[in-house]
Amino acid sequence: MSTLYIRLPSKAAADSASQWPALPCMFALVSKGNLSHGSAIERQGTAPLSDLAGTIAKAQRVVVLLAGSDVTVLRMQIPPLSPAKLKAALPNLVEDQLIADPDDCVVVAGGTAGGLRTIAVAQRSRIEILTKALRAFGARHIAVLPAQLCLPCQADQPDSVIAAVNDRNDDDQNAGIDMTLRLSEQEGIGLAITHEKDDSAPAVAIRTLCAVVPENPVILYVPQSMVRTYQEVVNDAAPLNKRISVFADNWSRWIAGADLMKLDLTAGLVEGAGPVMDWRPWRWPLALAGAILVINLSALNIDWWRMKNESGSLRAAMLQIYKSAYPKESVIIDPVAQMHQKIAAAKHDAGLAAPDDFTAITAALGEAWAGVAQATAGKPAIAIAALEYHDHSLFVRLKPVPSRVEGPAGDIPTQQMKTALAKFELTLDLAPAESGAVVWKIRSAK
Repeated sequence: MSTLYIRLPSKAAADSASQWPALPCMFALVSKGNLSHGSAIERQGTAPLSDLAGTIAKAQRVVVLLAGSDVTVLRMQIPPLSPAKLKAALPNLVEDQLIADPDDCVVVAGGTAGGLRTIAVAQRSRIEILTKALRAFGARHIAVLPAQLCLPCQADQPDSVIAAVNDRNDDDQNAGIDMTLRLSEQEGIGLAITHEKDDSAPAVAIRTLCAVVPENPVILYVPQSMVRTYQEVVNDAAPLNKRISVFADNWSRWIAGADLMKLDLTAGLVEGAGPVMDWRPWRWPLALAGAILVINLSALNIDWWRMKNESGSLRAAMLQIYKSAYPKESVIIDPVAQMHQKIAAAKHDAGLAAPDDFTAITAALGEAWAGVAQATAGKPAIAIAALEYHDHSLFVRLKPVPSRVEGPAGDIPTQQMKTALAKFELTLDLAPAESGAVVWKIRSAK
């Protein structure tokens, strides 16, 4: 997974620019997640945000390091609350710590350490404009992190303050410095320093740094091209060269800190900036699936219309045949069923028995009974107690087998009768028993 990291200039620089997306931003494109898992920085540099539109669209994730001066990090004691209640209560809890209206701010709570919870506060409009601009450039998953908490702490020097500076050009007369300070593991600040272009930026930065951190050791990261200049300024002041160490800044440090940071400012937005499904790789498969669906639906509709027309033609032909055979018939609902009724009535009038008539079923039963009786000669005879005909079925109730008969000789030859009646196209099923007697249900198989 490729990730694009962007260090955004402070709001002081954005306010002096005519178009916010035209501000130069430092960026680094990392492949396969993060550096700790063997990834590599594919490309890095400085470019306006608008020029990074292609890179933003291709990256699976965009991580923005918001300037420290634009994020306020607070440490407060918060009562234990559920995530939903905590999110609703945060604006009221931090109201006394802010100058601005909490409703105009994004307030996000982080983890708890030492009984205090870390809270990040940023201007809501700035986060919304940033996420909308990135969405317009094609970003799918956006994270906005406070830059001051992305500077990794020095485990071997817990009392040291980590600082990073970056120069910016505000206008023709003024220049600026964005200073980021990690005061402790859970605390950090940012300073947007404006000075005249005639003043030395390193000297201004060192003076400000000494005013903010008067005693603690400082590890200062500066751009590679400015390391020598900053070192000379530090060396000129004898007490400072023992307290301030100057090193070249690089993206590996910021990326490592950002990968450990869980305080995402986009979580405070109403709509959030979570992952968005990227449909672009699925365009052709979806188009092909849509075309196949349309073709299948068209084929089904064509086949349905063909079968409907065929059904209409067959019904019209059957109606015509029925009307020609029975011209006096006025009500025709089901010509096939009515034709069967007419044919059965004609056969009955001509003296021919229908397959489900009483006489036809009883005649077939007699022949089958004689055949089964001959096949079971020597066994006790099974007698018929009663015959009942209704619903085109013949119900045969047999006499109970005497209790003294034991073994196979007393079995009811139901299976043999089924086989014998099948020759006459009749079926035999067992009906509910009556007074302990077996009842056969015989009907036509047609």
